[in-house]
Parts: sequence; C-alpha cells; structure tokens
Amino acid sequence: MSASQPLFDATIEPDEDPIVNSTSTQFPAGNIGSSGSSRGQGRPVVLTPGPAPANRASGIASNTNNAEMGISGILKSSSHPMVLACLYLFRSAAIAVYVLCGLFTDNYVLSIVIVVVLLSLDFWNVRNVAGRTLVGLRYWNEVDEEGESSWVFECRDPSRPANAIDEKMFWIALYAFPLGWLALFFVSLLKFNISFLPIVILALVFNFSNVLGFTYADRDAKRQWANQMSSGGFGIPGLGGIGGQLVSGAIRNGLGRVFA
Repeated sequence: MSASQPLFDATIEPDEDPIVNSTSTQFPAGNIGSSGSSRGQGRPVVLTPGPAPANRASGIASNTNNAEMGISGILKSSSHPMVLACLYLFRSAAIAVYVLCGLFTDNYVLSIVIVVVLLSLDFWNVRNVAGRTLVGLRYWNEVDEEGESSWVFECRDPSRPANAIDEKMFWIALYAFPLGWLALFFVSLLKFNISFLPIVILALVFNFSNVLGFTYADRDAKRQWANQMSSGGFGIPGLGGIGGQLVSGAIRNGLGRVFA
C-alpha cells in the first residue's frame, strides 16, 4: 500500500434526521407535558409541615436522653457543677495515683506523700464543701468541758430542697469510692504488699468517716423534718387541743421509728 492511497474509498455521508415526519414511529410518543391530556392536568402537590412520625420522634427523644446522661449533661443539670466536678476529681485522683504511681516513679516516700495529700484534700472537700453545697448537710465532732465528745449535725432548711442530680451524684460518690478502696485493701493482702497497706487503711478511715458522718446527718435531718411536720399538725384545720397533741405524738413516734 502506497502512502498516497486513502484509507477509505467511500465517502462518509452525514447522518439523517431520525424524525422524518410527524407520523414516524421510531420513538414512542407519550403525553408527557401535553396540555390536552387528562393525566398531565393533575393538581399541584403542596408540601406542608406536619408532625413527625412516632418512631422518629421517639428516636430523637432517646438520643436526647442518651446525650443528657453523659458527663456534660450531668454538669449542665447540676446547680453546682464546679463543686461536683471537684468532688469526683479529688476522689478519683487519690485512687489513680495510688494505682499508677509505680509506673512513673520508684520513690516510695514521694508516692505516699502525694496520696496522703490527695486523701486529706478529698476528706476536707467532702465534709466542708461538697456535703454542705450539694446536699445541705454538715457534721463535726466537738469535745465539751467535761472531756466528752459528741457529734454535731447541721442540715439545710427543708423548704429549700437540694438539686436531684447533685444529691444523687453525691451519695454515689460517697458510697462507691470506699468500696474501691476496700477492694484495693484485699488486693494488697493477697499480693502481700505490706508497704502500701497503711495508705489503704488511712483511705478507708477517711472515707468511712465521711460515710458515717453524712449518713447520721441525713438521718438527723429527716428526724427534724418529721418533728416539724408533726408539731405543725400537717396544716389540718380543727386539729388542736388534746386531739392535735395525740395525733402529733403518734406521727412523731411513727416517723421517729422510721428514721431512727
């Protein structure tokens, strides 16, 4: 083949128009967009906002509840978020330093000093700040002139109830962390780790002191509330004189047995 010979002998003709006339049946004829068809003259659809489906609404509600159950939701629902955060921070830091101190330092004295300082801060914070702010309770021990010691309890006015989230989280922290220290005590005994055993005993003394103090303070507050309610006759008119005294005495005795 010579270079001057063309590749194709035939000439390429232009494509013909596929639509030759109006009666061509090469393409299906439909009535889309035709003005004369009854199917094309439907009423326009107007979208209006309406109530969400039940399953969708419940899903949104469940997601909201799950979000509110997190740490951020608890702090937002708390009346004193900083006090609540410091309560868990000090109590968690003492256990974390005790468990992880061997990974960062081999200095036994330094580890003991840090744990003791954190335990002291936690004990002071729970008794003087967290208990008074979150649940409206406070306790201390005083010695009179004769040398006898006695417990003194203070409580908030019953007309000013504490925040439900603050109260719940306080009691959880008060009872949960002593159980953690108790578990560490048995672990130390099983591993024969006698060197750190005094620290665990000190932590148990601090934690159980707060547990007993606030438990009795809460019981004393409920007893005072019962006495106030019984002495006032619950606001029932016509309950005075001997009848009122009898009913108030019965209520005081009954509620006193419950909260004793």
